[in-house]
Amino acid sequence: MVEQGGVCLRRIAKGRRAAIVRYGRFLANAKVTVAGLVASWGEQTAAAAAGRHVLAIQDTSEINFRTTSDRQRGLGEIGKGVGRGILVHAMLALDAADESCLGLVAGEIWTRHGRVAAPHKKRPLSDKESRRWVTTAECAKTVLAAAETVTVIADRESDFYEEWAKVPGPGFHLLTRVMQDRRLADGDNLYAVGESLADAGAAMIELPARGAAPARRAKLTLRFGRVTLRRSQGAAPDLPASVTLSLIEVVERRPPADTEPLHWRLLTTHDVGNPASAWRVVEWYKARWNIEQLFRVLKKQGLRLEDSQLDTAERLLKLAAIAVKAAAITLQLTQARDGRNSEPASLVFADDEMAALAALDAEYKGKTTLQTNPHRRRSLAWAAWIIARLGGWDGYPSSRPPGPITFKHGLDDFHSIAKGWKLKHV
Repeated sequence: MVEQGGVCLRRIAKGRRAAIVRYGRFLANAKVTVAGLVASWGEQTAAAAAGRHVLAIQDTSEINFRTTSDRQRGLGEIGKGVGRGILVHAMLALDAADESCLGLVAGEIWTRHGRVAAPHKKRPLSDKESRRWVTTAECAKTVLAAAETVTVIADRESDFYEEWAKVPGPGFHLLTRVMQDRRLADGDNLYAVGESLADAGAAMIELPARGAAPARRAKLTLRFGRVTLRRSQGAAPDLPASVTLSLIEVVERRPPADTEPLHWRLLTTHDVGNPASAWRVVEWYKARWNIEQLFRVLKKQGLRLEDSQLDTAERLLKLAAIAVKAAAITLQLTQARDGRNSEPASLVFADDEMAALAALDAEYKGKTTLQTNPHRRRSLAWAAWIIARLGGWDGYPSSRPPGPITFKHGLDDFHSIAKGWKLKHV
C-alpha cells in the first residue's frame, strides 16, 4: 500500500491475477482477524516508547463506502445520513519532547449491525461504542509498559466519568477536552468554577490548520485550578464517588473578524501547580491534530480507503486495519521533516531502500548550503527531506514545510525508484 500509494488491490498487484487471488484469499482467511491485525500495530511502537514520555493520542474516524440498496456489502449505518461504512478508532504514539511519531499503539475497527433499541444511559459501558476509549487506553498500558510516562489525549467524546475513574494509574495520565458542564462534589458547576479562576498569564499560540480554517496565531489567556468531579448519574455505582483533576482553560479574548474565538476547557490527571506546567499541558493537547493527519492520509487525500470495491464488510475491515498501518508510515516521515528527532531511517526503510536514498541524496545536492540535505545521514529526518523533494517540495527552509500529501506523492515515486535500484544488481 505504501509503495503504490493506495489500497486498490489491482494496482498493488500490478494487474497480476494470481497476486489478486492470493491477496483475496488472505483477506478471506478466517485465521486472519481484524483483532489480530490491530494487535500487531503496537509491536514496533513498544520498543520505540521505552524510557520516553509518550503522548498516546486516540480518536475515531468514519469511512463511508459507496453502496446501493441492492449492494450494501454488509456495512452498517454511519453518521447521521444514509451512509454506510466502518469506524476506525486508532491510538497514535508521539514523543512528548519533540512530537516525533513512534507509531500506532492500539485501537478498534468495526461496522454496526443494526440499531440498538435500549436507551444509551441504561446500558453498561461494555455494551456501548464509547467503551473503545477505555479499552484502547487499557491496551496502551501493555504496549507502552516500557515508557517512563504515558499521557492519553483525546477530544470531547472521551470525556465521561467511567474513563476518569478507571483508566489513570501510576505514570499513566489522561488529558481530555471537556464535553459538557458537570456537577462538582461541592455542588458547584464546572463551567462556573472555571470562569471564577484568576487569569494566570497570556501567550501567543500557533494553531494548525483545520478543515477550511487556515493555520493562525492566537493570543490566549490562561487560567487553571483543581476541581473534584462528582460521580455522574448513570455511572456504575461501584465507581468512586468523586475524582479530583486539574482544570485548564485557555480563552481567546480578541479573535480576528469572522473567526470563532478559541476556548478550550481541558481536564487532566497531571498536577498543574504553576503557569509553566499549565502551558505545557496545552502544548501536549495541541499535538492531538496529529491523529487527524493520520486519518487524512488514510482517506481521500492519501490512500483513498473509501474507494475500495471489496464486496464484503469482513474484508473491508481487514483492509482498513492494514491501511491504517500504511498511513502511519507516511505520517512518521511527515513528523521527521524538520529534524527535531534522532530516529533512524531504518525504522521505515529496508537496506536496499537505504542505498537508493543515498543515491537520491547525492542527486538532489545543490550548489548552495540551502539546497543540501541538512540532516544527519541515515536519520529519518534525512530520509524525509529526500522523500519530500521527490514529492515536489523545493527544499528551501523558507518554503512552507511539506505536508503528508507531499510525502505520499514522494513515496509513490520513491518505491518505483527503489525497485529499479534493487533490480540493477540482479
